[in-house]
Amino acid sequence: MSTVSVKSTQPSGLSEFWYYFSRNKGAVLGLGIFIIVLVVALGAPLLAPHDPTQQNTDSLLHVPFFMEGGTTNFLLGTDAVGRDILSRLIYGARFSLFIGVVVVTLSVVAGVLVGLIAGYFRGFIDTAIMRIMDIILAFPSLLLALVLVAILGPGLINAMIAIALVNQPHFVRLTRASVIAEREKDYVVASRVAGAGNLRLMFITILPNCLGPLIVQATLAFSAAILEAAALGFLGMGAQPPTPEWGTMLAEAREFIQRAWWVVTFPGLAILITVLAINLMGDGLRDALDPKLKRS
Repeated sequence: MSTVSVKSTQPSGLSEFWYYFSRNKGAVLGLGIFIIVLVVALGAPLLAPHDPTQQNTDSLLHVPFFMEGGTTNFLLGTDAVGRDILSRLIYGARFSLFIGVVVVTLSVVAGVLVGLIAGYFRGFIDTAIMRIMDIILAFPSLLLALVLVAILGPGLINAMIAIALVNQPHFVRLTRASVIAEREKDYVVASRVAGAGNLRLMFITILPNCLGPLIVQATLAFSAAILEAAALGFLGMGAQPPTPEWGTMLAEAREFIQRAWWVVTFPGLAILITVLAINLMGDGLRDALDPKLKRS
């Protein structure tokens, strides 16, 4: 009877994770902001008051509603061709989250696979892979992404591929280090003695024990992908007009900075708030998944 009561009081993995995550108030705030951005992105057709590409030629550079001459029809004003900024920001959240998901997925899948191979087999394979990763990391990430997009051609899809390739070495190195630390532990040796093959050892035995730092890195890579995509869009190498992507909105508005501040400020704030929220979440995930931080 006492055994049952002891088991019932043990916290589940999810409740333990939330306990450590919620101790970081910034992470909880970031999670709340991220959920709001996610809801806005998913509900864009219902929340946006106007078509994001509709041009209102009688309302060019219309001021926000809280300024003199503003109207609630365009709450955050309009851009140089009369498109509603609020609607473009709402739809822009879709593109930013889509970019983050695609880039992180490509980076994680490719990086984890290559890192597993390098860390498990070691030797010449490990050396060759890591030297290639070192070469990639030797270049500034934005510069390398620009070169790749210039080769592939401007566009959102090519920008995502380029950003994923630039971010991949971080996952390769992290996975390799985790695999090297795990591969000689007793549970792996026992599985090998029991007859487990290389694929089972790599993907079933070792990889699940390496997921903690990879999840944290994926969260940080998510925010980095949004920033780099916005930078490429600002330079004209990412999403192309009239796509309502935040970086592209900044690029279209830079010549109106002095006389129409709202055209630049609101897309910049959207990028800032979203990236900051994701980074705060990453800090909370690190606190919740790192055993050393739990003990402290």
